[in-house]
Amino acid sequence: MNLPHTGRALADAAPVPYWLDRPERPDPLPPLTGTHTADLLVVGGGYAGLWTALLAKRADPDRDVLLVDAGTCGWAASGRNGGFCAASLTHGLANGVDRFPGEIDELERLGRENLDGIAAAVAEHGIDCDFERTGELAVAVEPYQLAGLASDAELARRYGHDVRLLDRDEVRAEVDSPTYLGGMWDRDRVAMLDPAKLAWGLRRACLDLGVRIHEHTRVTGLRRDGGALWLATAGGADAAPGSVRARQVALATNAFPPLLRRLRAWLVPVYDYALMTEPLTPGQRKAIGWTNRQGLADTGNQFHYYRITADGRILFGGYDAVYHYGNRIAPELEQRTVTFTALAEHFFTTFPQLSDVRFSHRWGGVIDTCTRFCPFFGTAYQGRLAYTAGFTGLGVGATRFGARVMLDLLGGEETPLTRLDLVRSKPLPFPPEPFRATGINLTRWSLARADAREGRRNLWLRTLDRLGLGFDS
Repeated sequence: MNLPHTGRALADAAPVPYWLDRPERPDPLPPLTGTHTADLLVVGGGYAGLWTALLAKRADPDRDVLLVDAGTCGWAASGRNGGFCAASLTHGLANGVDRFPGEIDELERLGRENLDGIAAAVAEHGIDCDFERTGELAVAVEPYQLAGLASDAELARRYGHDVRLLDRDEVRAEVDSPTYLGGMWDRDRVAMLDPAKLAWGLRRACLDLGVRIHEHTRVTGLRRDGGALWLATAGGADAAPGSVRARQVALATNAFPPLLRRLRAWLVPVYDYALMTEPLTPGQRKAIGWTNRQGLADTGNQFHYYRITADGRILFGGYDAVYHYGNRIAPELEQRTVTFTALAEHFFTTFPQLSDVRFSHRWGGVIDTCTRFCPFFGTAYQGRLAYTAGFTGLGVGATRFGARVMLDLLGGEETPLTRLDLVRSKPLPFPPEPFRATGINLTRWSLARADAREGRRNLWLRTLDRLGLGFDS
C-alpha cells in the first residue's frame, strides 16, 4: 500500500539519529596523541565499553583506566537504538531455553539482577535518561500470531515473569490500533530509556571517577609488548598518531571490523532503520491512548518495534534488517529510502488516526548479529585481552552484563560468571563470502515469505532451526 501522504510526512525528516541531534550532546573530547600507558585500555565507547570502564574504576579507584572511541561515546548503536532496556541476556526467554536449558534459571536471575543494577547506577550517578520501568507489550496483528502469544505467556509464567495476556479490546484499551488482535504485556522485565542520554551519562560518570577518555581515536594496530599489549592509534588528519601500552585490554567494538581476526567469522553487521515523529498534540495522544508508555513490538518475523518518548514523539523502527556483501559498513548505508517509505506506510497503517503526523528524523545503524542472537565472550593474548560482541539488537541492558564478564575474564580467576556455558561457548560461525551473503539474503526472503503464509516456515528455515543457525535483528 502506497499511502499518498507518506512522501509529505517524510519530506522534512532530518537524516540523522534523533537521539544524537540535540543541544545537550556533550562536546567531543580530544583524540589521543603521543605515548601513553594504562592498567586497562577499553576500546569502544558504546555501552559495553562505558560500563566496563565504570565498573572497573568503581571496583578499584587506583586502577588507571583509559577509554578510546573512533567517534564519540554513544555515536554508533548505543545512540541509535529504540531505548528498550530488557532484563533478558539471551535475546528473549524462548531463545535462552532452547540454547541454554541447563542454566536458563540462573541466566534469568542474572538478567533481572542486571536490570536492577542499571536502575541503581542511573539513580546513583544522577543519569537523566528518562528511565521508566513500563514493560513491553507484544501485539498480534494476524490471527495466527495469537497462539504464539499464548504460548509465550505460558512459558514466561513458568519462569516467574509478571505477564498479562490481553484480548483485542484489552490491548486496544492500552494502545489503540485497529491492527491489534491481542497482546501480551510483560510488566516487569523491560525499561524504556533515552539511549543517547544513557551513554552520555555513563561517559560523565566515568570522567567523574577518573577514567581518561579520548574520542575520535581509532585503534589501528595491536601486538604483544613483553608482559603487556601495545596499541597504535590515529586521530584523524589534524591529530598526531598515538600509542598505548596497556597491561590489559577490553575490546568492545560491536559490529565494526574487529582487531581480532577470529571475531570476523562470528559476526555480521546488519543495518536496522528507524523513524521519529514530531511531538504529538494532546488530541493525537488521546486518539491512541498509550498512557502506560510501554514499549511495543509486533510478533512477525519482520517485526516493528516502537515506543513513545518523554516529549511525546513516537519512534517506529525495525522491519528491514539489511546485510551488505563483505560485511560492508559505510555512512551512506545509514539512509535507505525504500525502508523509510515502508516504515512510514506501516506506521500509518498501525495508527490511521495519526494520518497528519510528520516525521522529524530518519536514520539507520549497524547491529552486531551472531547466529545464536545473544552475546559471546572470550580472551586472547594469554588472557591480557577480553572481548564481548554479538548482542544482536538487545544490547542496551545486556552490555552491562558483558562488561562484568570481560572484567572477570581479565581477572584470570574462575567466577560464577565465567563458569556459565553462555560465557564458555561460542556461536556457530557464518560461512565465508559469497555463501554468507547468499545465505543471509535467502533467510531474509524466507522470513518475509513465512510472514505472508501465516508463519509457515519453508525448508530452508526449518533446516536452519535444526542446525541452530538463523538470522534476526
